[in-house]
Amino acid sequence: MNIPFALRRPWLLFGGARADRDQPDLAALGSITDPERFVWAILPHAARSFATSILLLPAAKALTAAVAYLYCRMLDTYEDLGLPEETGASLSAFAARMRTMAPPPKPPRAARDNRDRAHVLLIDRCELVDRVFATLPTSHQNQIITLVESMAAGMVWSAQRFAEQGGVLVDDEQLARYCHIVIGEPALFALALVEATELTPQLREDALASSELIQLANITRDIERDLERGIAYHPSLLPYLRHPGSDEAIGRARRRLMARALPQVSAYARLAGQLAQQRVGLARAPAITMLLHTDRHYRWCARRVGMPPWKGPDANVSIVAAALLAAVSRRWSDRVTRRVEHDFHAAAADLEQALLL
Repeated sequence: MNIPFALRRPWLLFGGARADRDQPDLAALGSITDPERFVWAILPHAARSFATSILLLPAAKALTAAVAYLYCRMLDTYEDLGLPEETGASLSAFAARMRTMAPPPKPPRAARDNRDRAHVLLIDRCELVDRVFATLPTSHQNQIITLVESMAAGMVWSAQRFAEQGGVLVDDEQLARYCHIVIGEPALFALALVEATELTPQLREDALASSELIQLANITRDIERDLERGIAYHPSLLPYLRHPGSDEAIGRARRRLMARALPQVSAYARLAGQLAQQRVGLARAPAITMLLHTDRHYRWCARRVGMPPWKGPDANVSIVAAALLAAVSRRWSDRVTRRVEHDFHAAAADLEQALLL
């Protein structure tokens, strides 16, 4: 029986909130044979905080966004787990296969834990995602192909920079471009999907600035993990690649990255305001979901650098509840956005002051 997505959405949200992302049930994921069921089952393990945002999109857009994100996650896996000398070729080959649906390049096998193994399993089972892709409207297929090609080309650029520069990005310009590649391109895709019209220059600018806010949350959270694999996003961390040993240096880099990221919340607030004007309230819910997940990441980072964290929801169920309220109340959506914007600017000011000492 084909159950409408609107009826399945609550169960998918509940399942995503319960998913153990650190210890996924790899055997269960590997046993699923229904293509769409596999897409929704793997999504919380591939997308983490993005999964909830995708599920809260209008029904006609959610499956397209899920498939697009899973292809982007596959690109991330080639970048994260592949051998440096093979990464560029794998990324380019994956982008090229999007127009033929040929088998993807051989997935990397340098998985460090079960979370990584779930990402490798996604590439192993790419054929199931391809089968869902084939059912999407042609216009959505073309948008996904363009997204994957653009993102892959950008990731090849970043892989080359890391290789040439000893494993680090050396300045703010390179860092911004990296954020625009890995989050900005998907953000522009999602906006085009929701808006269903050509994006204005201001929307594009705000989307790219917002990508820095979101991606730097991931970067500041994962500094130690990235150092272990020989990657750093701040030049001061170059001496600690593969042997992190200076909590002071890591803390200082984390503060600098947070101080750079947090003011970008104003661009995100403008985007959220644009979505708040949508007559369909579910267009607001994903924006609030992502904002609150990002808020939670930065509150965690604040604790790591010795700052008193500001108040905000921690439990996934609380974030989902706030997003659902945003779907039915524009006033609530605006209130949440203003609160986070105020807290981020206040934290940025404190960080700037601390960095001067």
